[in-house]
Amino acid sequence: MGSLVTLQPPAQFLETPYREGNLSVRKASMRDTKAILELINAYAAQGVMLPRTEFELSENIRDFVVVFSNDHLVGCGALHFYSPQVAEIRSLAVDPGWKIHGIGRVLMDALEQEAREHGLQSIFAFTYLDGFFEKMGYHLVDRGDLPLKAWKDCLRCPKFQACDEIAVLKVL
Repeated sequence: MGSLVTLQPPAQFLETPYREGNLSVRKASMRDTKAILELINAYAAQGVMLPRTEFELSENIRDFVVVFSNDHLVGCGALHFYSPQVAEIRSLAVDPGWKIHGIGRVLMDALEQEAREHGLQSIFAFTYLDGFFEKMGYHLVDRGDLPLKAWKDCLRCPKFQACDEIAVLKVL
């Protein structure tokens, strides 16, 4: 099976939505907040992702890219900047019914493309799915090698004292 979506050239991708078949990939807007929260917080209820509040999501909505199939959100992910050189991939979530359709790759490609457009040198993530990130060109790193600012979310995590997430990094 080939790729579901081919992204537009970098300069056009983030300015205009892209459609192929019934999939659309675009920057998130405030009208997407409810669907994004439902997807992220469903994973948070399983203990595999940090929960987000409406306030947090509203503050950071510009970080998000979304993938829709018709009117149904099938995936989301965020690129959160820490410096002119480094950003974090966060809140990467795919609707469980769409996991084998390449939506995660589409999101990662879009977020990496955005990172390159902004001239970043590297992107990182905290994950339980290190195999997925390794396929995307990331390598395992010690969390101590990452910016301390990235740990601010860790302070409110229920697993803070016994974190089992894996830190991954990709040099662009």
